[in-house]
Amino acid sequence: MADADRAAGAFMPGTAVLSDSDFRKLAQYIESELGIRMPETKRVMLESRLQKRLRRFNLPSFKAYVEYVFSPEGRETELINMIDAVTTNKTDFFREPDHFDFLIERIVPDVERRFGAGLSRPFLAWSAGCSTGEEPYTLAMVLEEHRQSAPRFQYRIFASDLSTQVLEKAVEAVYDESKAEVVPMSYKKRYMLRSRDRGRSLVRMKPEIRAKVKFARINFMDERYDADGEFDVIFCRNVIIYFERKVQEAILRRLADHLREGSYLVLGHSETLTGMDIPLRGVAPTIYVRT
Repeated sequence: MADADRAAGAFMPGTAVLSDSDFRKLAQYIESELGIRMPETKRVMLESRLQKRLRRFNLPSFKAYVEYVFSPEGRETELINMIDAVTTNKTDFFREPDHFDFLIERIVPDVERRFGAGLSRPFLAWSAGCSTGEEPYTLAMVLEEHRQSAPRFQYRIFASDLSTQVLEKAVEAVYDESKAEVVPMSYKKRYMLRSRDRGRSLVRMKPEIRAKVKFARINFMDERYDADGEFDVIFCRNVIIYFERKVQEAILRRLADHLREGSYLVLGHSETLTGMDIPLRGVAPTIYVRT
């Protein structure tokens, strides 16, 4: 972007209004390329989240921003930041905790018996839509705890998200102590480190837990996912609710392709496969097995 263009927007930063035409252009891209629903009711949210990007380039209007973000230079350098700004990333440690109980009590013993998962080969889990990493690190803590009572047990965790910003935070694995309040004290002692600076209320996952998780960027709208192998369980919770139903079905089909027969998919408590033609069968609320 030319310096003159930036200078032209030096007045009234952060007060731009998203016009009908600019909203349609952005919404069309977000829906077609990311699969995220962007109805008129989300217009204020979109406008609010992108104000920071306008201020970043000192632009006077959304029209100028839209022109830039879809320019050759913008597609190379800014488009990924726009995507990061508009995607919703909400997660917690031990969110919907009954799923982790089901994992240890039902899923691990079942796939161990069927496929030797965890014994003759590592147990493979995928946290799809992992946000800032709380879910895959919860999986790691739970599976590591299981390994304490079954020393032969081995596991690996793959975690993915669309947003590069949240993936960077996930790899760093540093969290406010308030985020870790729900983590059992015994887990915190074994798997988390407190900041040496007592003035900073931060914790970090221990190296041995971080080493169990591999992170990658995956767009659910891609025709295929760069996730090697077949997984024993895929956690894809509170993700598909942001997509149109036909897109949800396409995503879930592609996820099912990464499960062997008898492996599991775990959705969020507000999500369902009801009415979808997908090779998955319900075995518990929001938990499905590949058929």
